[in-house]
This record gives sequence, C-alpha cells and structure tokens, in this order.
Amino acid sequence: MEQQFHAYGPSHWAVLAVFVLGAALLAWQGRRLTDTRARVLGCVLGAVTGIIYAAILISGCIPPRLAVSVPLRLTDLATAVAAYALWSQRHWAYVLTYYWGLVLSSQALVSPVLTGPDFPGYEFLAFWSIHLLVVWAAIYLTWGRGMRPTWRSYRMAATVTVSWVVITMAFNAIAGSNYGFLNRKPATKSLLDVMGPWPWYIVTATALVLTVWALMTWPWERSTTKSQTTPR
Repeated sequence: MEQQFHAYGPSHWAVLAVFVLGAALLAWQGRRLTDTRARVLGCVLGAVTGIIYAAILISGCIPPRLAVSVPLRLTDLATAVAAYALWSQRHWAYVLTYYWGLVLSSQALVSPVLTGPDFPGYEFLAFWSIHLLVVWAAIYLTWGRGMRPTWRSYRMAATVTVSWVVITMAFNAIAGSNYGFLNRKPATKSLLDVMGPWPWYIVTATALVLTVWALMTWPWERSTTKSQTTPR
C-alpha cells in the first residue's frame, strides 16, 4: 500500500529544504551572472516551467472533467504567467508572478492542499513542482534580476485578481465546481479556516491579500523615490 502524504511529514520537510536551497541559489546566481547569461537562465527556467505545466494540464484533461480540467485555478494562471515572465522578463508578467507567487502560491508551502500518495507519487511531484517553480520565479526575478513592483503594478495586479475572483465564482456557481476554493473551503486545513464562513472568508482573504501586497510594494517604491531625490 502506498504511503499517503501528510503535511509536515518527512517529505514535506524535504520539500521545504529544497525550496530554501533553490531560492538562495537562484537569487545568488541571478546577481552573479552577466545579463546575457542571466537571461538565458531565465529562458531555461521558463521553458521548464511551461513544459511541466503543459504536461500537468494535459494529463488533467484525460478524461476531461468540468470540475477539475478547466485551467481556472489561480495556480494555473500563476504558473503560466511565471513561465512567460521568466522567458520574456516582461514587467506585467513579473508583477503578477511577484504578487501571486510570494503571497498565494507560497501558501502551498505552509498549508499544502494535497491528498494522495507521498513521494514519488505523480500528484506529489506535480503539486510541488509547479508551486515551487512559481515562487522561485518571483524570487529570481526580484532578488536575482532586480525587477521591482510599483504602485501602478499593484493596481493592475489587484484588478486582474479581483476580476478572476468574480469570473471564477460565477463559473463555479454554474458548473458546480470549486476552482480557487472560492465557493467552499478545501477539505484540508488552511488559513481560510480562521476567516469565517462562506462568503465572508472571500471578503476577508481579499482584504488581507490586498493589504499584504501594498506592504510588499511600499518599500520598493520608497527606496526608488529616495534614490531619485538623494543629491548626487
């Protein structure tokens, strides 16, 4: 009988160790490499992320099921955008990767919504690969490549995310699905458990996320403004 995954079991701690080592290595390499080589590394990471996500997306469509096969989870969007951000280093893609990766995708590290066989099960590898890659992408582009968010970036990310919430909740209501856990909480323990019943946990989570994102924007904008006003 296959061993089942348990949060904060040996495999979870191993993943967290891999995450820390990978994050430190990417941030260090991004600063150390020449611009050309750093862009090549970004393209390689973007291609790997895109290929892994495509394989997971295709396998999830065999057979196609309305409740699980539509790429409407924020994880789907974050992974696709992260792959493009790494490949192109377009600022809009970086911004979404920064906010979604460091705040939302990172939640998988502390409260993984994962049930099923432990390592090396397919679900285990698929779940952790895409979540780690998205967070690593945000770290690499921010602390390795020096890309930064702005208040304009914040407004764009907030608008896109709130639009996703509205559209996905409407789809869930029609299809009876639960993409993004927007229409009911996950079966596993998560931060949503302390935010009240539906739909209030959606309101609370949205307000909390937007506040955290603002706090993640302010230091960069402050440092930029300070450097521009400091006499040379």
